[in-house]
Amino acid sequence: MTTALGEKIKAIIQANGPISVTDYFSLCLADPEHGYYRTREPFGRSGDFVTAPEVSQIFGEMIGVFVVHAWQRHGTPADVRLVEIGPGRGTMMADMLRVIARIAPPLFDTMSVHLVETSERLRDVQSQTLEAYGERIAWHGGFDEVPPGFTLIAANELFDAIPIRQFVRTQTGFRERMVGLDADGELTFAAGVAGLDPALLPEPVQNLPLGTLFEISPARQAVMMAICERLRAYGGTALIIDYGHLVTGFGDTLQAVRMHEFDPPLAHPGEADLTSHVDFQQLAETARAAGLHLNGALHQGDFLTGLGILERAAALGRDREPQTQQVIQSAVDRLAGAGEGRMGELFKVMAVSDPAVDLMPFRPVD
Repeated sequence: MTTALGEKIKAIIQANGPISVTDYFSLCLADPEHGYYRTREPFGRSGDFVTAPEVSQIFGEMIGVFVVHAWQRHGTPADVRLVEIGPGRGTMMADMLRVIARIAPPLFDTMSVHLVETSERLRDVQSQTLEAYGERIAWHGGFDEVPPGFTLIAANELFDAIPIRQFVRTQTGFRERMVGLDADGELTFAAGVAGLDPALLPEPVQNLPLGTLFEISPARQAVMMAICERLRAYGGTALIIDYGHLVTGFGDTLQAVRMHEFDPPLAHPGEADLTSHVDFQQLAETARAAGLHLNGALHQGDFLTGLGILERAAALGRDREPQTQQVIQSAVDRLAGAGEGRMGELFKVMAVSDPAVDLMPFRPVD
């Protein structure tokens, strides 16, 4: 079984030699003809995966509560830019705005809302979801187009879709992992010639078995740096939520999801969503290097619980029929529950701010 994009990638490799994992990742998601985000509706039950805002309105509501809290901590500035980068279907923003309007009218009345979205198709979906807010919302193809001013940023599952580079330990040190063709002309992984600065590795190489993989993402660090520079220039806070790990480590986290099932990453290029785990330690180091205050990083479950998701769920369920209460409870469990494979543990949440403010539910870090 091959795909149209698979054939195109094979032709590129036949003509020019193996391509890097970064280039493969980019082609799979963003090829103008056959890229995953260009050709399909990835989100929700009918798509290939379900994001947290699609599980329950409570998720976006909690992010709204966090935004209001950050605004208060920063001294309730007027004329705020509320920015979401990669807003999916607009569900999270709709839930955020409902809460902000209810609990902080002075913020809601003076702020402008900015969605950074490259997909025309998703912009259409977002404008339907957010129809009630019509004129309040502006769309931008790039983050740098958001007008100047104090900024509050939310990015949910943004970084996991930004390509990574992979390096594999060989007899001659770490070499960049490439995608080439095997003897049958099928896509396969292979080691290339490009090396890796050993200073980037979290521990000495000699202890590692051959075949060990290490991932870095200069592209993610560049996006993080752009966010940090914005906050340095105009003040504000950024909240980043993603699938990933808090400490840099070794291992292969490149994964494809197709129709809610894991799929081998080389099996259906263009027809599966390709992601990898986000290294929050690398993002934190980027933020610190940019001179930002790191509020901290938490498991999603601890973040949501600290913001009051259990109390909100109880209020939503009050006086409702048992079946509705059960739906609310299972959603909270899915979003905030700890344990193997639960979003509450798999997903991490990090906040950075400038100037430095203490933000709930993060505990002050050094």
